[in-house]
Amino acid sequence: MTIGEFSELTGISCSALRYYEDKGLINVERDAGNRRIYCDKDVEWVKFLQRLKDTGMPLKEMKHYSDLRYQGDSTISERLEILEKHEIYVEKQRRLWEEYSENLKSKILWYKKQL
Repeated sequence: MTIGEFSELTGISCSALRYYEDKGLINVERDAGNRRIYCDKDVEWVKFLQRLKDTGMPLKEMKHYSDLRYQGDSTISERLEILEKHEIYVEKQRRLWEEYSENLKSKILWYKKQL
């Protein structure tokens, strides 16, 4: 499928897809005219990359993970370690946001009582 079709299917902009390719996060096949050709297996991969980005994984770490993924199954243990480390970070961030949310709720309640 073309980059436009792929963008529509994944919900990731064409410019983001080109950026991911430029940074080496995705390897995209090309046709004889040098046009990108995305396949079904690329869908879940770029969606996963987007989730890593959305959860705050640094680009450098995403690149390292991607490089390992393209090296194959011999890197599974290292990829697992990266994801476990990132999950700890995400959990810490979740707890912080929960604390922020509770603080906001408390302040909102205080204001409501003042009215």
